Amino acid sequence: TLFRSNLSIMKKLLYQFDTDPLPAVFDNVVAYDGGADHVCAYGGINAKNVGGLVDGAIFTRGPKDKRNTAIFIGGGNLSEGETLLAAVRAKFFGNFRVSIMFDCNGSNTTAAAAVAWLSHGRSLAGKRAVVLGGSGPVGQRAAVLLAREGASVCITGRKLAIVQAACDSIKARFDVGVVASEAPTTVDRAAAVEGAQIVLATGAAGITLLDAQTWQNSKSLELVADANASPPAGIEGVGISDRGTASHGKVLFGPLGFGSLKLSLHRACIARLFERNDLLLDAEEIYAIAKTMVGDTTPKQ
Repeated sequence: TLFRSNLSIMKKLLYQFDTDPLPAVFDNVVAYDGGADHVCAYGGINAKNVGGLVDGAIFTRGPKDKRNTAIFIGGGNLSEGETLLAAVRAKFFGNFRVSIMFDCNGSNTTAAAAVAWLSHGRSLAGKRAVVLGGSGPVGQRAAVLLAREGASVCITGRKLAIVQAACDSIKARFDVGVVASEAPTTVDRAAAVEGAQIVLATGAAGITLLDAQTWQNSKSLELVADANASPPAGIEGVGISDRGTASHGKVLFGPLGFGSLKLSLHRACIARLFERNDLLLDAEEIYAIAKTMVGDTTPKQ
């Protein structure tokens, strides 16, 4: 009897489609921690080769059981990931669909956690926000969410063409206007944050984008956040575990300060995928979930 009962339990299956050659171990681990019974991770997935995989996911279970199958889309390239997402969704029709979570390079969960803390207990409407190193996946998504909170947003990068392309992509995908600024040096970046109330660093690891003196002496800055968990800090003087820390008249957030929310959020989103078969968890949906979780001061590690 016990054996037959175990056979009747529908397993929660998550298919991890990664645009990189090797699927991310991080995403695999968090998927299990989020409640998936089994995770099938595929690397090197693109719009051309994903079709058969999607067919396998949508045609194998009956209507009531499709919620037990879900797809996670990851990888380091946001643009490739969005193309892959479109290809997956194009295969769906009627009730032949499963829920999807989109989080290339942790872009949605990291950005959502950071902006949820920045906006927690305060309004960002009318504020000027600068996302340093903002042309990457996390920076682009953070820019969108800050703009959705009513902030005027600028993203910086070393080459204007790359930053402008990111702004154009944001406009096309979310109909949000973001200003591009070329700021290859610390002097340029200091000039970019002049007059801003919010600064968030989302650049590559190993690069200090803003020196301590700049933000400490700023008369306008109110909120200072750094998403870089690897030394040196993306913003000098921001502690890795800062979470609402007061310093020099500013409020500081470090990568671990909002990183615990990012992990809890990622797990929570995985769990939600198995509640129904028609969810799409992208930037705004994931951010909405983050805002319901941000007050938790003891997130699960």
